[in-house]
Amino acid sequence: MKIGIPRALIYWKRPYFWESFFENLGFEVLLSPKTNKEIVEVGVKISDPETCFSNKVYFGHLKWLDKRCDLIFVPRLKTKGDFEYCPKFFGLPDLAKILVKTKILTENFAERKEKFEVSLIKLGKKLKKGKNEVEIAFQKALLKEKEIKEKKEKEALEKLNSNLKKIVLISHPYNLYDEYVNLRIKDRLEKLGVVPIFIEEIPTLQPTTNNLQLEIKSAKTKELSVSFHWEFAKEIIEKINEVLKYKINGAIEISSFACGCDAVLKEFVEKKFKEKRIPFLYLIIDEYTGEAGFQTRLEAFVDTIS
Repeated sequence: MKIGIPRALIYWKRPYFWESFFENLGFEVLLSPKTNKEIVEVGVKISDPETCFSNKVYFGHLKWLDKRCDLIFVPRLKTKGDFEYCPKFFGLPDLAKILVKTKILTENFAERKEKFEVSLIKLGKKLKKGKNEVEIAFQKALLKEKEIKEKKEKEALEKLNSNLKKIVLISHPYNLYDEYVNLRIKDRLEKLGVVPIFIEEIPTLQPTTNNLQLEIKSAKTKELSVSFHWEFAKEIIEKINEVLKYKINGAIEISSFACGCDAVLKEFVEKKFKEKRIPFLYLIIDEYTGEAGFQTRLEAFVDTIS
C-alpha cells in the first residue's frame, strides 16, 4: 500500500517523522514534489480568494497526489499541550475529502485530551497495525527526528557564535523550508554576505524548576507577560528570547498573505527586536510576490544592518 503525504503546510511541523513512521510500519510513502509553479497555480485555482497562501500551496500538493497513491495522509492537528494549532488546520481532512478522489487517511491529534502516542495507536488500527508495531515504528521515527533536529540545532549554534553578520529568519516552518514559497530567501541573503539562521532551529531550554521560579519572580515584579493562544506563537517567542542572548545584526519575519494569526503575532515579534535596537523587516508573501521587488527590499535591508 502506498501512502501519500503532501510536502507542504502541516508536513513541515514534523518533517521526516511521518514518512519514517509509515515506512517503519511497512508502507511505501510517496511525498509530493517540492513546491513549483504548477502546484501553486493548481492550489490557487481551487481555493477561495480569502484562503491564506500557505493553504493554497497545500491544496496544490493534495491535487498532485490524487490518484498517485492508495491513501493520502492528512492529520487533524488540534492542540499541542495547552496550546491550539491554527484553526485552518482543523478542517484540512474535511476539505481534502472534497478536493481529491483518493481516500483520506486521518486522525485527531489533540494532546490536550490524549497523548500523541495514543492517537498514533488509533491511526495504526485504521491501517490494521497492532499496538506493539505502532510503538516500535514511533520510537524509530522519533529517534530519526531527534538526530536531524540535534544536527540542525548544532549548526545554528555554530552560526550564532560566529563573528559574521547574522540575520534571524522568523516564520512558520512551512514558509522557512519551502524555497519556492519564500523565493529562496536563504540563498539570496547568503549571496548578500550575511548568515541566515532559521528561528525553527534555535534550541531552547526545557522547562525546569529554576525556570518556573524565574517566571514567578517576573510576575511579582509585574513585568509584561503575554499568554499566547497558538502553539506556534509560544514557540516563536521562546526561541526569540533565546536568540536575543547572542549578537544578531537583523531579523526578518516572513508571513503568508491573509494569515490572521501572524497579523497579531507580528506586533509582539517586532517589539522584541526594537527593544534591543535590532533592525527588523516584515515580508508578506503570496502567489503574486515579485522577485525583483523582493530582492530590492532584501538588499536595502542588508545595507542598513551593522
